[in-house]
Order: sequence, then C-alpha cells, then structure tokens
Amino acid sequence: MPPALAVTALQDSQQFWGPVVAAGMVLAVLAYLVFFVAALISVLGSHQSGGMKLVWIIFAFCAPFLGPLLWFVVGRRQNPGRT
Repeated sequence: MPPALAVTALQDSQQFWGPVVAAGMVLAVLAYLVFFVAALISVLGSHQSGGMKLVWIIFAFCAPFLGPLLWFVVGRRQNPGRT
C-alpha cells in the first residue's frame, strides 16, 4: 500500500473510531452513575440502622465502584428487615 493511501486509511479509521469510543465512554459513565444512584437509593431504603446506612454511603463515596458493588453483594444480604 502506498504511503498516501496508508495515511488516508488511518485518518478514515480515526474518524470512525473516535466517535464510537466517545459514545462508549459516555455510555459507561451513564451506566456507572445509574449503578451508583441505585446503590444509594437501596441503602437509604434499607432497614439498616442509621449508623450503618451512613457507613455504607460514606463507603460508596470513598470507593466509588467498590462501595456500591459491595453493597449489592454483601450489604443487602445483611439487611435485617429484608426477606
């Protein structure tokens, strides 16, 4: 492939993948925000004591992905009023 065609192919590739990657990043951030807000709503709506709710909320903010993930995996199981 001649160098001019290679440069053109590279530019076309960048013009295609740039918006695709940007859209993917926007979707990932939106999915994370929905996950984070859902965890906060779940913590606030749980039957945990006020102190434990505060601990989970602080943990969610201090460990932005790990906190909500651990709430859904561990915290909801320890919820005393949940059936």
